[in-house]
Amino acid sequence: MDGKNQTALSEFIILGFSNLNQLQFLLFTIFFLTYICTLGGNTFIILVTVVDPRLHTPMYHFLGNLAFLDICYTTTNVPQMMAHLLSEKKSISYGGCMAQLFAFIFFVGSECLLLAAMAYDHYTAICKPLRYSVIMNKVLYSQLAASCWSGGFLNSAVHTVLTFRLPFCGNNQINYFFCDIPPLLVLSCGDTSVNELALLSIGVVIGWTPFLCIVLSYLYIISTILRIRSSKGRQKAFSTCASHLTIVLLYYGSAIFTYVRPISSYSLEKDRLISVLYSVVTPMLNPIIYTLRNKDIKEAMKAVGRKWQLPLLSFDV
Repeated sequence: MDGKNQTALSEFIILGFSNLNQLQFLLFTIFFLTYICTLGGNTFIILVTVVDPRLHTPMYHFLGNLAFLDICYTTTNVPQMMAHLLSEKKSISYGGCMAQLFAFIFFVGSECLLLAAMAYDHYTAICKPLRYSVIMNKVLYSQLAASCWSGGFLNSAVHTVLTFRLPFCGNNQINYFFCDIPPLLVLSCGDTSVNELALLSIGVVIGWTPFLCIVLSYLYIISTILRIRSSKGRQKAFSTCASHLTIVLLYYGSAIFTYVRPISSYSLEKDRLISVLYSVVTPMLNPIIYTLRNKDIKEAMKAVGRKWQLPLLSFDV
C-alpha cells in the first residue's frame, strides 16, 4: 500500500453508541455518575493511604498505585465517550487516536503487572509473616511498583508503534467507544499478522503469566489460611484476599478476552461491551470493594472524617 493512501487519513470517527440515539442522554448520565464515583473513590483511597501513617505499608503503597492507575486510564477514554454522546461530531484526530491508544494500553498493562505484585505482597504477608518486613522492604516494593510502570510503558510503546505502522485505506469509522487495538486492526487494510503475534506473545507475558502467578499465590494463601486456628484471623485474611481476587477475576478475564486471541475471532459489537467492563466498571468497583471489605481502610476513612470534620466519612461502615 503506498504512502499516499496511508497518510491521507487525518481523523477517525468513533461510532460508539451512535446506533442508540434515543438513549444518548441516559448513557451520558450513567457514564458521568460512574466517572465521578471512580474519581472520588480512587482519589479518596490515595488520600487516606498518604495521610494515615498506619497505611504506610507495602500493601497500601500498591493500593495507592492501583487507585492512581484507575483514575488515569479511565480518564483516557470516558470523558471523550461522554462528549461524543452529546455531540454530533464524534471524531478524533489521527494523532489523538495514537495518544489515546498509547495511554490506555500503558495503564492497562501496568495494572496487570501491579495486581501480580499485590498478590506477591499478600502471599508474603500471609505465608511468611515472620520474614515479611525483611522480604517486602521499602526498596523491594518501590522497585516492584516501578517495574510495573516500566513494563506497562514498554508494552504500550511496542503495540502503538506496530498498530500505527499499518495502512488505513479510506474507511475511518471505528466501531468502538475509543481507540483500542482490536478495532484498529479490523479497520486496517494491511497485513496484521505481526500485530497478532505481538498481542499473543506479549499477552502471555503481561496477561497470562501474572494471572497464573496470582492463582498460584492464592492457592498457597488459602492453604495457609485454613491452618490459622483463630477464626478472627481467618476472617481477616479471607476478607483481604477476597477483595483482591474479585478485582483479579473481573480485570484479567475481560482484558485477556479482549487482547489475547486471533483477530478472526473479533466481534466488535460484543467486544465493545466487554471493553466497558474493564475500562469503566472495574475502576469504579476497586475503591468500593477495598473500602467495604478492608477494616484498615474503613478505620482510616473514619479517622480522616473526624480529623477534617466530614460527617459522611465518620460514621461506621
